[in-house]
Amino acid sequence: MSHKKEQKFAGNMSRRVFYLSIQACVNALAIGVVAKVLVMLINLITNLSFYGDLSFDERGPAHNTLGWIVIFVPIAGSILVGIMARFGSKAIRGHGIPEAMENIILNESKIPPVITLLKPLSAALSIGTGGPFGAEGPIIATGGAIGSFTGQVIHISSAERKVLLAAGACAGMAAIFGSPLAAILLAIELLLFEFSPRSVIPVAIGCITGAAMHMVLFDSHPVFAMPDIPPVSDVALFTYVLMGAVVGVAAAYISRSVYYVEDLFEKLPIHWMWWPALGAVAVGVVGYCPPHTMGVGYDFTKDLLTGNMPLALLISLCVLKYISWVISLGSGTSGGTLAPLFTIGGALGALLGVAVMKLFPGTQINIATAALIGMAAMFAGASRALLTAIVFSMETTGQPHGLLPLIGACTAAYFVSFFLMKGSIMTEKIRRRGIVAPDEYTPDIMQLINVSAVISRPALLMKESMTVAQARQFLQDSAQPYFHQHLLVTDEENYFKGYLNREVLNLPATDANSMLLTHLETSTPYVYAADDINLVTELFDNYKPDILAVLDTDQKITGMVTAEAVLRAYGERRKVDGKYHSAFYGNTRLLRLMARGKRLLVR
Repeated sequence: MSHKKEQKFAGNMSRRVFYLSIQACVNALAIGVVAKVLVMLINLITNLSFYGDLSFDERGPAHNTLGWIVIFVPIAGSILVGIMARFGSKAIRGHGIPEAMENIILNESKIPPVITLLKPLSAALSIGTGGPFGAEGPIIATGGAIGSFTGQVIHISSAERKVLLAAGACAGMAAIFGSPLAAILLAIELLLFEFSPRSVIPVAIGCITGAAMHMVLFDSHPVFAMPDIPPVSDVALFTYVLMGAVVGVAAAYISRSVYYVEDLFEKLPIHWMWWPALGAVAVGVVGYCPPHTMGVGYDFTKDLLTGNMPLALLISLCVLKYISWVISLGSGTSGGTLAPLFTIGGALGALLGVAVMKLFPGTQINIATAALIGMAAMFAGASRALLTAIVFSMETTGQPHGLLPLIGACTAAYFVSFFLMKGSIMTEKIRRRGIVAPDEYTPDIMQLINVSAVISRPALLMKESMTVAQARQFLQDSAQPYFHQHLLVTDEENYFKGYLNREVLNLPATDANSMLLTHLETSTPYVYAADDINLVTELFDNYKPDILAVLDTDQKITGMVTAEAVLRAYGERRKVDGKYHSAFYGNTRLLRLMARGKRLLVR
């Protein structure tokens, strides 16, 4: 017989977390190498496309001398991306995080293994030929695919596979930016939908390993190193908060515009394979005049944070970068959102800083700080990842004096965008497909209810000494109808022996004179009155019986638990709390239980 102490999901939880942590670490080592290869591949394609050089040196398209021919470079790259999406996998389209969220919610965290190859390759083609994207989205998607693939190979539960997916995705972010804490927070805010040791520990180890790979393969210095910014006065802090609110408004409408453009492409009378090429026309045309709008643009982000960028360049990065990026992303090509949001937000923040200094010179603000809070506030407002935005900006710049204005500005941006749009740029895509992503991580209701609250008296108890014929007659003579598929079987002293499937009794081939003991289910899970309901749902999900025996310390039956009782208790607790707690461990498990309970109730 089995109880939680003998199950992989409970008594062996510490061991399972240890194994998951080791796997997350191994995955992160591989993801770090993939991140390096992706960056090198982007550099190679960029140098070949714009300079004709076979080189891995980091160089953006801004200094190319192709003239009007530069218009056709992103078009050529996007055609190849469209072909890869059409004949390889459609899942490579987009920026990666919404797709990962969709697989977590609907597909038990299973991502097609082919994504591990096609996503970085398509992203390298898109970015290397001038696409205004960053490498972080594709490596997040690729890292998630690697985590999901290993989770499918080693045959773990969907909840554990979700942890490996999140750990892999965020290890990719840490490997690119060297920001382990921000990566952990990204996992919590956008992928895990929960906060518990069983999930956070493997994710944290994966992110730390990814950050270590960044130091080994890239650099130990902050990615967006900037001059030290001065301490913030009260007046300046208030001004930064107001600027954050303005950036939050911009973030909301920028997010909406992405999907507005996407809707326009949906109306085109041509196959979606050609949409990226059409979007690339805008990239090429815009990039012909100011070529600095093309490519990743991390060098310009660094320049923004110096506070010394010319006004004309600020305007072009804010407006023209936005135009090329929103059209290209809306076309369904492969590329990330973080880098463009940083660039656009940083440019907008710097512009607001210039305007404030001209109109209100006594505010004592700093242009570099304004660019920093614009960058972070744009990310916070668009993605709804508040803590990630704050910590990421701190980790990638190393500016302790920026903490207070970052908190104020990002909170203001988050507050404003919350009221201006239903979802975020990450969740709106899947929301349009009818998929609702959890928007909060709260204590699991299922862990707050004990079995004692849902226990019921066993409707029927079979004795192991009965024959099949006697059991059939016993069911026929029962005063009350029995709707459950399984029956509880005990010995003469009421000790629990196992479950009997009613189908066995109805099979013509079953020997009527055989003992029930010979027909019991091989798996016999049970619970105690002090166990939480979360364990009940896990047992229902992992084993066949549609009822569970409740035993005392002597292993005698004291009652039973049914799926409908669990659902009823969950609904009552939800009403008491007055809100819907969507962030419970393994939410797909409860959905399946609800479906099972519904079927039982309508019999």
